Amino acid sequence: MFATLTGLGLSTAAGLNAYIPLLVVGVLANFTDAVKLPEGYAWLSNWGVLAVLAVLLAAEFVLDKIPAVDTVNDLVQTAVRPLSGGVVFSATSAAAELDHSTWVTEHPWVSWVLGIAMALAVHALKSTARPIVNVGTAGAGAPVASTVEDAGSLGVSLVAIFLPLLVLVLLVGLAVFAWWLIRRVRRRRRPPATPGGA
Repeated sequence: MFATLTGLGLSTAAGLNAYIPLLVVGVLANFTDAVKLPEGYAWLSNWGVLAVLAVLLAAEFVLDKIPAVDTVNDLVQTAVRPLSGGVVFSATSAAAELDHSTWVTEHPWVSWVLGIAMALAVHALKSTARPIVNVGTAGAGAPVASTVEDAGSLGVSLVAIFLPLLVLVLLVGLAVFAWWLIRRVRRRRRPPATPGGA
């Protein structure tokens, strides 16, 4: 159960920023016992890979804070964020279950599918909310929203690894936010009532 919550939390974080959870997992695997990567995922703790991820994170950090550019970036990230979610979910799930069950190693696609689906769902929410923020603030909200998303990705990554039970609370909060956002988008698309109309 903890492995699943950790995987869900990390893939949620990947939906906000593809590179932060990958870096968190890789760095913690190098310096702590909190993350133990199985052999097939050892590349994630390689310092060369981590350096490339850091460069990609720096680019994402800048691009995601520029109105209009952030929308283009979100289009590109539609492929990257779900892939990142699949990697971090399967790496941590496989690592946690390696000594206890062969089921995960016999069915690695399950972790990938769950991670991809979770990251894609969060990415879709982010991509839907950002244009609303940009239009509502004349672009001034883009850097603020992006900074909050980056901080959220880092926070959720750390919570997922060190306090996985709190991931349940985060997922409930995410579901409430999704419900609110969908209602808001539907309201904006509804045509205005005509005066004196039925």
